[in-house]
Amino acid sequence: MNWTFFISLLWGLWGTVVLSLLTFLFGGIAGFLIAIARISPVKTISMIAAAYIEFMQGMPLLVLMGLCFYGPGIFGYDSLTPLQAATFALTLYASSYLGEIWRGCLQSVAKPQWEAAECLGLTRWQRMRTVILPQALRIATPPTVGFMVQIVKNTSIASLVVGYAELSYNAKIINNSTFQPFLYFGIAALMYFAVCYPLSVQSRALERKLNVANR
Repeated sequence: MNWTFFISLLWGLWGTVVLSLLTFLFGGIAGFLIAIARISPVKTISMIAAAYIEFMQGMPLLVLMGLCFYGPGIFGYDSLTPLQAATFALTLYASSYLGEIWRGCLQSVAKPQWEAAECLGLTRWQRMRTVILPQALRIATPPTVGFMVQIVKNTSIASLVVGYAELSYNAKIINNSTFQPFLYFGIAALMYFAVCYPLSVQSRALERKLNVANR
């Protein structure tokens, strides 16, 4: 095995990690706002958030990434860089799923908790911050960690549309030079496994811990 190619795969892995972290950061912020909008007492806001979720979850990520990369150029604006376009598309994708996950977690908090906080005279945001969110956070942690695995794997789509140099892209480029697909795609698979497996284990462990706590 050529060590230069191995280092190239490591750089690709770094690109995957960077894109995954950016996606989770911005997708998490947007997803939280969407979750709050989904449970808003204002029906119009709730319906808009629901429509956003349905639209984003119904659109293939490949198409969404293509629109984010080529769309600005169609309207005469400067095109986004591959990292910007991939981050933007994955943020939209992740926010719709995280928003729905967290919406369910917020609404799973027992109704008497909401009513008790309201009886204390707390405002809506005080109820959310001091009573509801701490309980919802425990419920949301396992599925959120599990979804991070999906984010890591979906970063590979960025190479197909925008040419972002993440792990699968670098593996493909190396294979085109060496014609050793089993070796280099195998190493790439092991690298994906090294990132995703600990997250999967942590998700299952948190889920078991939460179930025990609930019992």
